[in-house]
Amino acid sequence: MKKIILTVAAICAFGFANAQDKGGSSDMRFGVKAGYANTNFGGDADTDAASNFYLGGLVDFTISEKFHVQPELLYSMEGADNPETGLNFVRIPVMAKYYIMEGLNLQAGPQFGFVAGGDAIKDSLKSFDYGLGIGAGYELESGLFFDARYNLGLADLNDTGGDAKISTNSFNVGLGYRF
Repeated sequence: MKKIILTVAAICAFGFANAQDKGGSSDMRFGVKAGYANTNFGGDADTDAASNFYLGGLVDFTISEKFHVQPELLYSMEGADNPETGLNFVRIPVMAKYYIMEGLNLQAGPQFGFVAGGDAIKDSLKSFDYGLGIGAGYELESGLFFDARYNLGLADLNDTGGDAKISTNSFNVGLGYRF
């Protein structure tokens, strides 16, 4: 499953880049971003949220004046407010952005995650996660941008064979810069 998702993501990225090279209308900008993540386990898990962070890079593809697609590659520290529940993820959100006015956009799209380390809880969870992100962002002409996003985990990460469903949820607030 991981190989299929990574292959599809690579094909999409090369397809957009190829359209740019052949004089297509697509404009591509690279950027970096980082921010605060308030994370928690959802489903049947009863945990308190924890303060964490994320950082990474992005590529913004202009499809039209009002519509962009923004795949990201993020390193995210997640978990709950418990010393043994910290998880590190490599996340790949693919956000569709619609500009409702100059600089202001609404975002939505799938995200995929791979456990990259963490505390003892990682041994009882599956290593692949997926979910849905929704949010908004504001961009300045200088390239600086601000965004807020809620990520709803849809995958059941429980790998212990029990009936309890465990998912990841987060609220992220960040800033970044597009080159």
